[in-house]
Amino acid sequence: MKRKSFREAECPVARSLDAIGDWWSLLIVRDAFDGIKRFSEFQQNLGIAKGMLTARLRDLVEAGVFDLAPASDGSAYREYVLTEKGQRLFLIIVAMRQWGEEHLYRPDEPRSVLVDANAGDPVSRLELSASNGRKLAWTDTRIVAARP
Repeated sequence: MKRKSFREAECPVARSLDAIGDWWSLLIVRDAFDGIKRFSEFQQNLGIAKGMLTARLRDLVEAGVFDLAPASDGSAYREYVLTEKGQRLFLIIVAMRQWGEEHLYRPDEPRSVLVDANAGDPVSRLELSASNGRKLAWTDTRIVAARP
């Protein structure tokens, strides 16, 4: 079955999913935020098949999420470095993490915690706000269709 492309979809969510919407891609990006840069490190940490990892990294480079760079240690290896576009996925990873913490763990179940690197305190919950700072729920928003 051929995968449908949403690259030209009107909806920004559909276009985003076209670029980074499978679980392997998001886990690769998550690992990059944790400091992983080399193919072998991604493969070892995720336990993903080499062919699948190759395809996902290629797609993420083509989407502008990663750049390939010479290894920082001067070896012949190459490293995958998040671009600015890739770094902007951090809030998505945090939002997914917070949703998972809230809905997929038992209250007494241990889990890792995302903390402020300087203070050591847990980060606060992400919230959507209006331009004036007022907190918004999904019921407080609407989509304004694009005009041709």
